[in-house]
Amino acid sequence: MFRPRACALPRVRPLPATRPARRSLRFYSSGLPPPPPRQISVFTPTSAALFVTALVGLVVYFRHEKAKHIEKREKERAASQHGRPKVGGPFVLTSHTGAPFTDKDLLGKWSLVYFGFTNCPDICPAELDKMTAVVNAAEKEFGPIFQPVFISVDPARDSISQMARYLRDFHPSLIGLVGSYAETKAICKAYRVYFSTPQDADPKGDYLVDHSIFVYLMDPNGQFMEAFGQITTDVDVVEKIREFIGEWKKDHDGKSQ
Repeated sequence: MFRPRACALPRVRPLPATRPARRSLRFYSSGLPPPPPRQISVFTPTSAALFVTALVGLVVYFRHEKAKHIEKREKERAASQHGRPKVGGPFVLTSHTGAPFTDKDLLGKWSLVYFGFTNCPDICPAELDKMTAVVNAAEKEFGPIFQPVFISVDPARDSISQMARYLRDFHPSLIGLVGSYAETKAICKAYRVYFSTPQDADPKGDYLVDHSIFVYLMDPNGQFMEAFGQITTDVDVVEKIREFIGEWKKDHDGKSQ
């Protein structure tokens, strides 16, 4: 009897078991996300110092250029006129000793005349220091033929006693002059000096005073010779004085002045 043979099924290999994908997890001690990266400030003490230095340098530069421009403009204006400009003239003021002082008292010497005020914080002291250096150097070369003069443009606050105290720090031959508002205005007009002091200024009030910054050189006859601005050094002033005295001696038969 015929028996059918059983069909043999192919063997199927079981697939390897797959592991579930591992999730990448980061654990933090606080359980919170990390803080954002810290930004580094560019405004460090060094950069701040550099910034301040540059700012101060710019201020000094522009102040210097402004003074240079004003002095140049003044010289060009004077040169545009025929001969020397008319600077100076009759005046009546009072010296820091209480004695009357007029334009006649300037005759016979080379005068250096500066306008300012005793409450000036920096410019006036610097210019008077420069005038002191000029007189010291010039007197070593030519003798005591110079008269430095400081004229106040602040009549409300600059009394005789205040002027006397103020001059102690400068050249011993420096003469300080004060006057009323009308007298101050008259001499400023004669010397072409600008000043902003209010006419009715309160001596105890807080007001600003602006004024021209020039040292005027007058010859022994009281004639204007030159105006030296703020940027002119004491060495330059002495050099110009030397030139003017040389010309003066030629024109006056070699006299001592």
